[in-house]
Amino acid sequence: MGVAVSGGWTPIVVAALAAIVVAAAGAWLTALGPWYRSLRVPSWKPPDWAFGPVWTTIFTLTAIAGVLAWNAAPDGRERTWLIAAFGVNGLLNIAWSGVFFRLRRPDWALVEVAALWLSVLGLIVVVGRHSGLGAVLLLPYLAWVGIAALLNRSIVRLNGPF
Repeated sequence: MGVAVSGGWTPIVVAALAAIVVAAAGAWLTALGPWYRSLRVPSWKPPDWAFGPVWTTIFTLTAIAGVLAWNAAPDGRERTWLIAAFGVNGLLNIAWSGVFFRLRRPDWALVEVAALWLSVLGLIVVVGRHSGLGAVLLLPYLAWVGIAALLNRSIVRLNGPF
């Protein structure tokens, strides 16, 4: 007995691999070493162990949203917009970890996280043109990046200048 998949397995495989690449690159750039441990953080900061499960959930929901939108979008320009929106978002997601952890510039990361948040909002709009459910699945991502931005801002205020 086979599984019926709208649009075939290719979009699922591509979305899963893209999510894994973005997650792995961000994880590789995230260094929780002495510099990070020395930062003053607000009392409301989630525990470090929570970030992995939250990001895993977000990347899973994002991949599902991408597949839903891809399968509903007509060939051509609409699919190009989807690829562009997910590509920009993935690059901004990875870049935040590099700027914050590798460059050790939470102040610059604060600017970058604003761009990341806007890219998630753009992703919701582009996905929502084709899949309402896909757009809804991206709302936790928007909320988490908003929390990350507030945390980033608090770290800058508690530790700056950088």
